[in-house]
Amino acid sequence: MSGVTRSVTGTILYTSTMPERMGQGRGREHFRMDFHTDGCRTIAAHGEIDDAPAVVRDVNLRLGADGRPQESFVRIAVGGEFRGSGWFRFSDTIAECEAMTTVEGRVSQRMELKAPLVAFGNHAMVNDGFLLSLYDLSHGPGVQVFCNILLSSPDHRGATGPMLFPIDLAIEFVGRETLKVAAGKFDALHFRFTDIPGLLLEHPPYDLWCTDDGDYVLLKAAVGGYMQTAYELTAYDRMGAIA
Repeated sequence: MSGVTRSVTGTILYTSTMPERMGQGRGREHFRMDFHTDGCRTIAAHGEIDDAPAVVRDVNLRLGADGRPQESFVRIAVGGEFRGSGWFRFSDTIAECEAMTTVEGRVSQRMELKAPLVAFGNHAMVNDGFLLSLYDLSHGPGVQVFCNILLSSPDHRGATGPMLFPIDLAIEFVGRETLKVAAGKFDALHFRFTDIPGLLLEHPPYDLWCTDDGDYVLLKAAVGGYMQTAYELTAYDRMGAIA
């Protein structure tokens, strides 16, 4: 056996909500989640942003049975040219990055952690959906703040680095909804990122909806402000155990 108990695959369409481009496609993301017999989960995604300078990103993240990040890989191209690639490893006390970028050159980072890392953001939309699992739903609607989070890039499009960058994250749980997207009709959880302290530029308002089944698959998202973008799950498949 492969050690994979089940998998989820899908496609997320990126569109514009700018008045002059309303509904026009601006990119796409193909993803796969594998759930392993040891309780770990891996999330892999290939994303493409068509808006100049175009961004192509390949990421892979492994999470422990406790949902905490263990290691990740990120490779990005910007404007049709290689920008950088990096490998990240996380223990209870250390976060490490080994990368090569066209701007910074060869990079080796080692950060001491006062507590185990809460989450790692690699700018894949499907990974943003999983970040919502940080919220403790037993407390109902409200805002919860999470510290000790690292990103692979402080850029809103993830078009720099990849390198370690620390942030905090405030997540608001709005409530449960029934949501219809191109991939189907789902029981959904509606969240909002209300603040992301530490970013170089303030992030615009960001609403996200994910599946209410424990998988936290991103169903839909909307970013306001200067970005004016939307994201929607257009293909979705769940597969059982793989031999």
